Amino acid sequence: MYIRALAGLQKALGPDHTSTLATINNLGGLYRDQDKLDEAEQMYTRALAGREKALGPDHTSALHIVNNLGLLYCYQGKLDKAEQMYIRALAGREKALGPDHTSTLDTVNNLGNLYRDQGKLHKAEQMFIRALAGCEKALGPDHTSTLNTANNLGILYCNQGKQDEAEEMYIRALAGCVKALGPDHTSTLDTVNNLGNLYSDQGKLDEAEAMYTRALAGYEKALGPDHTSTLTTVNNLGSLYCNQGKQDEAEEIYIRALAGREKALGPDHTSTLDTVNNLGNLYSDQGKLDEAEAMYTRALAGYEKALGPDHTSTLATAHNLGLLYHDQGKLDEAEQKKALEPNHASTLATVNNFENHLDNPNQRQWKFRKVIRKIWRTRVTK
Repeated sequence: MYIRALAGLQKALGPDHTSTLATINNLGGLYRDQDKLDEAEQMYTRALAGREKALGPDHTSALHIVNNLGLLYCYQGKLDKAEQMYIRALAGREKALGPDHTSTLDTVNNLGNLYRDQGKLHKAEQMFIRALAGCEKALGPDHTSTLNTANNLGILYCNQGKQDEAEEMYIRALAGCVKALGPDHTSTLDTVNNLGNLYSDQGKLDEAEAMYTRALAGYEKALGPDHTSTLTTVNNLGSLYCNQGKQDEAEEIYIRALAGREKALGPDHTSTLDTVNNLGNLYSDQGKLDEAEAMYTRALAGYEKALGPDHTSTLATAHNLGLLYHDQGKLDEAEQKKALEPNHASTLATVNNFENHLDNPNQRQWKFRKVIRKIWRTRVTK
């Protein structure tokens, strides 16, 4: 319908009319939801250029597309470009609409998601708390925007290890979404998936499996088997199977997630790299050390490029590779990976644990692996 409307509007009103540009923007949103990210970027870029020309760069209609571009860049893993868009949108919306307008709060929430993905957890918390308070005041505690922010704050609390606070946010979001949207809505399923992550962290593996299975069935029905939301739950289910010792099932699930993410997002997207790293963990546990090394090396190079050397995902994968080198008897390589950014606050505890492990070669490193993977999982939750 959008394509039909666009053709008609271009013919009747011209390519630069605001109604034409609105349809182009809407088509970009459709492509984004369909995981056609390149096509979405083309639509958003075209719509933004047209609105800037017709209305100026600070008009709210232009800022709306700027915010959408930020969201798209996040999906594409282009986090620096996303941050530029969000900061521009936030400054413009605060000036034009005020700090408490719902459109402003939407960008505040988006910045919180971005900062969380970048590992800037304190800044993310500030954004989410501001957005939640604003949405509660402007829209009420049961509005879907409020519930979405509560869900996002739950994810952050999980990443910070605040499990009780996370569970409180998730249960609030789930109850509200079921009431407002129904049990099969994708926003409801997002929270179901996140509750699965929390229960997995708490060691409640049966409860986690029930959540993941419910979310996966819902996503497959609503979005299809190859949608990125579906694949996120597939990846999470693979991690659960690993924790349950179901290695064959885990491998099957991870391979599905990796193939789907490579196709939908590309081989270098951080979500793709998450699954690559997970496969490295699995192969290491299975004693397939060469395959594990290939996965870790690929994940590490990708994380360094996409997130930088100081991100927790980069650091944890470096340590995973160091542990693998130790298993292979490559002690020089192990020491090199262990010493990555040795003075970084996020690595001091893990470095000390690794050094203790080297001093006690007969002690199995399963406890340290658990610590490392707990750090790495800050990126798994979506």
